[in-house]
Amino acid sequence: MYNRVMSKMRVLLFGKKGQVGVEIEKQFSDFGSLIALDRCSIDFCGDLAELKKIDETISQVKPTCIINAAAFTSVDDAEKERELAMRINAEAVEVMARRAKQLNALLVHYSTDYIFDGTGEHYRDEYAPPAPINAYGKSKLMGEKYILDSDCHYLIFRTSWVHSATGRNFIKTIIRLAKQNTKLSVVADQIGSPTSAALIGDVTRKCVEMCLADHEKGGIYNLTSLGETNWLEYARLIVSVANKLGVSMKLSPDAISGISSADHKAAAARPLNSRLSTAKLERNFGIKLPVWNDDVTDTVSNLLSCREQI
Repeated sequence: MYNRVMSKMRVLLFGKKGQVGVEIEKQFSDFGSLIALDRCSIDFCGDLAELKKIDETISQVKPTCIINAAAFTSVDDAEKERELAMRINAEAVEVMARRAKQLNALLVHYSTDYIFDGTGEHYRDEYAPPAPINAYGKSKLMGEKYILDSDCHYLIFRTSWVHSATGRNFIKTIIRLAKQNTKLSVVADQIGSPTSAALIGDVTRKCVEMCLADHEKGGIYNLTSLGETNWLEYARLIVSVANKLGVSMKLSPDAISGISSADHKAAAARPLNSRLSTAKLERNFGIKLPVWNDDVTDTVSNLLSCREQI
């Protein structure tokens, strides 16, 4: 019975080439019919900047489940391209939410720790008041609000510090710099939990299956690896693991020094505290999450084994 129901599902994925999108496409490849799009797709529009065409695409496909893994993710660029960031991260999401409501479809959307101001040293749960401190965070928060206002069936996953074996990310940057430099400075006063796209994909699949069977399980959930670290210790672990796996590098972990966010010149302010509580996710879906350093180690191992250009 379950397999027959799943075989009739139609999934529409936006952002198939992003870090999360790649993993989502893997996870849902056997999930009924899957239409996976990116900005360059031809048969249907996957460019979230094209609001009317996105609306037409959803209307034509009539999905059972819409998964939005696309976003304007450059935090610094969002400061100077605020209108575009808002169109992609919020207005396009409004289109999806409205259509999801009309079609009685499940909308899966990914949000961020950047919707918070990063004050304090506590873990924020799903009920903590948001207060974004940059344009990117504001656009992502507005996307959340559009979903809530639509009254559609939804899952919003707030995640942080995403890494994977594909795409551009912190792990690849550190390994590349470690091959070229004998010293490196990394921000040490921002705290959070690195989270793999592979974990996000796996959890999404499990939650979607359960949420389609029980609508009451929909809602907002924090989704990160367990534990906490800073960018400095994160970088040191990356170099240490890569070194053990035989990567030739000029840089040793103890040659990476810490600097403050104030000393790291960036266009956009970053929250100092990105701790997110995952208790609700673990409780409602019975999911066991990995500790952040194990999650990072797996990603570094997968990256080096697939021999993708760094």
